[in-house]
Amino acid sequence: MGSRNIKDEIRMKVWRTMMERNAALPPFPVFDRIPNFRGAGEAAQRLRRLERYEGAKIVLCNPDSPQRPVREVVLRDGKVLIVATPRLSRGFMVIERSEDPFYDSTIRGIMERGKPIMPGDCRIDLFIAGSVAVSQEGYRLGKGTAYSDTEYSLWKKAGSIDEKTIAITTVHDLQVLDYVPRDEWDVPVDLIITPTRTMWTMLGSKRLGI
Repeated sequence: MGSRNIKDEIRMKVWRTMMERNAALPPFPVFDRIPNFRGAGEAAQRLRRLERYEGAKIVLCNPDSPQRPVREVVLRDGKVLIVATPRLSRGFMVIERSEDPFYDSTIRGIMERGKPIMPGDCRIDLFIAGSVAVSQEGYRLGKGTAYSDTEYSLWKKAGSIDEKTIAITTVHDLQVLDYVPRDEWDVPVDLIITPTRTMWTMLGSKRLGI
């Protein structure tokens, strides 16, 4: 069985398990989405307590629902937030200061109040990706459209992402698996944050010397 079929099976299993165990939140259906999850706010608060987060100035985040709390705390903490617009339809938007972090962390707020920014315009300290599943080794699965991998690649090629940039995903505990297959274009993560745990991945620990 090819890696694509294995990935699709893993995605379907995670989506079903989250629904069966009442771990998923709207928007529904969760299938074919980066699933929103119970405890997304708690995961964002765990991120907030990290020393690496405290020292970060510029955060590049995905636009999906489960990472809205992450985007909100980034704005509340006075950091610069860069968000990929859905399907990269309008590239990337930046919000440098926010008087309404909750609204500005929503897609509507970002599209309305954000300003266009191009890869290469600044250096990224933290890269936040949404995931359907992620392994403790550090490999993740998105919904199958490769947007996070594309976003990462654009900023890396422009020199905005380097060896000091930390790649993070926030997920429900049910989304953390023992094994996730990886293709050569898949971007691994250094850190996994759930509502109950903060885990440096095996790849992240090795890369950062943690």
